[in-house]
Amino acid sequence: MRSSIFFLSIFILAFFTSCQPKKTIKTFNKDEFKSWAQTPPMGWNSWDCYGPTVEEHEVKANADYMAEKLKAYGWEYIVVDIRWFVENDKAGGYNQTDPHYVIDEYGRYQPAVNRFPSAKDGKGFKELANYIHNKGLKFGIHIMRGIPKVAVENKLPIKGTDGITADQVYSTEMQCKWLKDNYTIIANKPGAQEYYNSIFELYAEWGVDFIKIDDLSRPYHQGEIELIRKAIDQCGRPIVLSTSPGETPIEAGKHVQKHANMWRMVDDVWDTWPHITHLMDICQKWYPYIAPGTWPDCDMIPLGRISIRGERGNDRMTRLSKDEQYTLMTLFSIFKSPLMFGGDLPSNDEFTLSLLTNKEVLEMHRVGINVHQLFQKDGKLAITSKNSITGDVYLALFNISDSPVEVAVEINEIGVDSNCKVINLWTGEEISTTSDTFGRELDAHACGLFKLRQ
Repeated sequence: MRSSIFFLSIFILAFFTSCQPKKTIKTFNKDEFKSWAQTPPMGWNSWDCYGPTVEEHEVKANADYMAEKLKAYGWEYIVVDIRWFVENDKAGGYNQTDPHYVIDEYGRYQPAVNRFPSAKDGKGFKELANYIHNKGLKFGIHIMRGIPKVAVENKLPIKGTDGITADQVYSTEMQCKWLKDNYTIIANKPGAQEYYNSIFELYAEWGVDFIKIDDLSRPYHQGEIELIRKAIDQCGRPIVLSTSPGETPIEAGKHVQKHANMWRMVDDVWDTWPHITHLMDICQKWYPYIAPGTWPDCDMIPLGRISIRGERGNDRMTRLSKDEQYTLMTLFSIFKSPLMFGGDLPSNDEFTLSLLTNKEVLEMHRVGINVHQLFQKDGKLAITSKNSITGDVYLALFNISDSPVEVAVEINEIGVDSNCKVINLWTGEEISTTSDTFGRELDAHACGLFKLRQ
C-alpha cells in the first residue's frame, strides 16, 4: 500500500509539473563560473558537528549566528552536508541497512520532511534557502556523484529525455566504497547529461548557491565532473562547485581547475596535529594552482564545538591547542584555501570567534597574491604572499617540530629591506627590525604571522 501511494503521488506531481509554463533559462559562457568565486569562499558546513543528521532548526541557528557575528567579515555560505534526503540516518556512521530515501518521480532526492519541515508539499529546500538569503547569506548543499540506486531499481524516468530511464545510464563499476546510495553514471550514455541537468535545474529552483559533490576526486572521475560542469552552466543560476574528497591527483590539476571552483587536496581533516602537518606536505604541490575563481581546498576547519552528532569522537570542543589552532588558521589563510568552518557556530567561545574575525588576517586571505613556500625543512616552514593592493609582504613562520625552535628568513628574499615595519597580524603588535634576518622563537606547533611594510 505504501508503495502504491508513493507512485500515485509521483504521478500527480508529474502531471501538475507538466502543466507549468516553460521558463527561459540563462546559460553561462565557458569559464564564466570562475567569476563566481573570485576570492576563496567562506562559510559554515554541518558535517563536523552534525554528520549526516543535521536538522533545519540547527541550520537556521548557524545562519542566525553567521548573519549577526560573521557576515560583516566576509563569511556567507551555509552548507547542509551529506544525506539530507534520508529520514532515518544516524551519527557515527551511515544507516545503510534500511535507509528511508525521499525521492521524486524523476529520481531526484528531496529533503526529508521530518528533518526539514519547510520542505513539505514538494517545496524542497526553497524556503530554507529563502530564509538564508533574507539574511544576506548564501545557501549550499552536499550530494554524492552518480544516480540513486532506488531510481535505477524503480526504472524512474530521466527528466528531459524521450523515455530514457535511470536503469539505462548506470554502472556498478567504481561505485563509492564507503556509501552505497548511488551508482556510477556512464558519462557517454544518452540520458547521463540530462540526469545531471535535471538535478541542477531543481537546485537552481530551490535557490542553491553552492554545491559540494562527494566521491569525485579519489579516484578522479573526469567524465562525471565534465557532466556536472555542463549541467551547472545551463541551469540558469551561478552555483559554486566544490569537489570532494581528496586526495585530488596533481596530474588532474589543470582539468579540475578548468571545471571546479574548489577541490579537496586531502581526505577529511580533523582536530589532530598529524592532520595539519599532512596538509602542509600536500600543499607543496598545489601553490601554482591558487588563482581567482579556482582554489585548492584544505577541507573544513575543525575548530569550536564539533562532533555533537559527528563521525569522529564524542561531542567536544576541538582537541587542538591554542597554538595549533593559530597554526591551522594561519596555514588556511595565507594559502588562500576556502574557509568552511565545521564547528557549531552558536557554541563558539570568544577565542574561537576571534580566530574568525581578525580583519588583517582575512584581508590577507582575500587580497594576497604570489603565494609560495620559502622552505619546509628541519621542522620549520615559511610561506609568503603579497598584498595585491598595497604591496605589503605577508610572512607566515611555522614550527612543525615538537620542541621550541627559531624560524627565520632573510629579509631580502621576500622583497623588503631591513628598515621595514613589521606587524604581528594576530596581535596587532608592531615590531621593529634593522637586521637582514627576521625570525621568531616559536614553541612546538606554534606559528607567527606578519605583515612587512616598506
